[in-house]
Amino acid sequence: QTLLAESGGGSVQAGGSLRLSCTASGLAFADAAMGWFRQAPGKEREVVSCINIGGGSTYYTDSVKGRFTISRDNAKNTLYLDMNSLKPEDTAMYYCAATRTTLQTLCLVNQRLVDYWGQGTQVTVSA
Repeated sequence: QTLLAESGGGSVQAGGSLRLSCTASGLAFADAAMGWFRQAPGKEREVVSCINIGGGSTYYTDSVKGRFTISRDNAKNTLYLDMNSLKPEDTAMYYCAATRTTLQTLCLVNQRLVDYWGQGTQVTVSA
């Protein structure tokens, strides 16, 4: 059974920082494209960032470019999202996502590409 366990969410003031982590089990992590999605109340789930299996290719949605950094540690089966200069509009439930693949270039830019989801971790940014 594949499990993705997120941690690191919380409540911060605008301008603050958080680091989200996602630890995978039951999954050949090094062979999985990984990503972070978020869903705010009343809105659709959207991609935040994704990273390919080698870690050399990343994608960021425009609203987080320059503020968020995605990374992965294949030895620890863990995906990270470093979030800086947080804004109230970053408030959402953040979900870890994974898809097994042999494609070096695959990045989870769309939720239709996702095989596995975590339960989510809440990020709340106050003004």
